[in-house]
Amino acid sequence: MYYDSFESPLGKIHILADESGLRQLTLCLHHPVESCKQWKHSPKHLAQYKKQIIEFLKGERAKFDIPLAPDGTEFQHKVWQVLREIPYGETRSYADIAREIGNPQACRAVGMANNVNPIPLVIPCHRVIGSDGELTGYRYGLEIKQKLLTMEKNGG
Repeated sequence: MYYDSFESPLGKIHILADESGLRQLTLCLHHPVESCKQWKHSPKHLAQYKKQIIEFLKGERAKFDIPLAPDGTEFQHKVWQVLREIPYGETRSYADIAREIGNPQACRAVGMANNVNPIPLVIPCHRVIGSDGELTGYRYGLEIKQKLLTMEKNGG
């Protein structure tokens, strides 16, 4: 596995990928990838991922076309696939996502799948809001969620 880190308008971003695709994206100051001996720091191997993420954050890219390889359950993968289909600049509720996957009672489970999404931004869990239109939970804080939604609404 390879990793790289770079500064962004949201703070430091860490990305982790292997030959299958992008596995993780985190927004934070410190991340265990930097201390894990089995992963290799390789900006070259992660250049395509970094490029698309930067383009997205600049408002120059609305859709990603990089290979993804997130680890998760079958249910989580169903939720994450639906999230990837939410158009740029739009939002859906947890209930909308639950209905879309054919399990309308699974709103809480959808929320948990969002919470453990290993590739935020690319799998846009920030586009999921409460049924009342209010912002709800985001691993990196509601301020960053609002910033992403505003960026998309304004086209970058």
